[in-house]
Amino acid sequence: MKAYKLRDNIWWVGAIDWDLRNFHGYLTQRGSTYNAYLIIDEKITLIDNVKYYLYDEMISRISDVIDPARIDLIVQNHVEMDHSSGLPQLMKLIPNAKIYTNANGIKGLKAHYKQDWNFEEIKSGDSINIGKRDLTFLTTPMVHWPDNQVTYCPQERILFSNDAFGQHIATNERLVEEYHLSIALEEAKKYYANIVLPYSRMVQKVLQAAAPLELEMIAPSHGLIWTEHIPQILAAYTDWANNVADPGRALVIWDTMWNSTQMMAQAIAQGFENRGIKARMLNLQTNHISDIMTDVMDAKYICVGSPTINSSILPTVAAFIYYLKGLSPKERIGLAFGSYGWGGQSVPILQQMLGDPKECGFTMLEPIKTLYIPDSETLKGITENIESQLLKLQEN
Repeated sequence: MKAYKLRDNIWWVGAIDWDLRNFHGYLTQRGSTYNAYLIIDEKITLIDNVKYYLYDEMISRISDVIDPARIDLIVQNHVEMDHSSGLPQLMKLIPNAKIYTNANGIKGLKAHYKQDWNFEEIKSGDSINIGKRDLTFLTTPMVHWPDNQVTYCPQERILFSNDAFGQHIATNERLVEEYHLSIALEEAKKYYANIVLPYSRMVQKVLQAAAPLELEMIAPSHGLIWTEHIPQILAAYTDWANNVADPGRALVIWDTMWNSTQMMAQAIAQGFENRGIKARMLNLQTNHISDIMTDVMDAKYICVGSPTINSSILPTVAAFIYYLKGLSPKERIGLAFGSYGWGGQSVPILQQMLGDPKECGFTMLEPIKTLYIPDSETLKGITENIESQLLKLQEN
């Protein structure tokens, strides 16, 4: 395995996970990479490492540049095992190497691996000199674990950004400009939507703290490295962190038993279209919840429908709602809808789950429910209902 040269004496030595398709509930159709970075200086430095089962691949890439036993220090930006589970094997090879991380990082690594390695605690703003270069640390707690930090090399103007700005993409290309910008941005949005979104307030603070840094390269822990397109990813993160949703976009998300709720979904989408709002139709039988969350990033209106089953909602809809609640998008307008045969409990359940401040906390439109199979007049009435509610909103 070959290392990839980023700068003189700075190398990508990570690993490619071609087969990864699920990242704790997040569908990763394009696989992923675990990025580790080797800096050759007076003190040879490794920034992060890889999942345990790709350790040999990382060591092979390091060996393409130097003898791995020569590594003097490790910067561990994050404890999560996709970035740290290669450590136990690596530390057997370099038992005297120092591990630079923050207090939560030390605590987390000890809890994970039950080892008292040669830890050096850093605080936000601390710097170390490794020869011709300095490394400055910025702790970024809860983006997205308590231990998160980023590392900046001022001489090279490189930000080793940990999970920030990353994407799940397995590819032989290392730089965004070698790949496809549109795909990199889409996968970065999906990564943000499914992992970082609940911590947007903290991301805002980190963006402010990082604003004075001169950046020629952003080297994340997953996916492609940003060089030419840094302004685009910074602008995108600013929008995402500030919950910038498009009032001209709606999502109509549903599952159905006998197509009645689906017919309602189509009538609701027509109502949005008639008011000049683009409505995207997302059937939970054919769309994965992590892909839907990528669309949630852009849409102001989130409409969710389910028929009543066993005095409740369909399991697919329940799974989506709980996933949505955990990721906590803000300042959205919700709509609950569905068909029923006798009890009709699904719509009140959805109304509560979407609108309750302790749940999703959306501003809610008036819910819509239909008995059994909606006929053409009922569907026309649903469309007109949506138009009327939107008109009132737009007038206010």
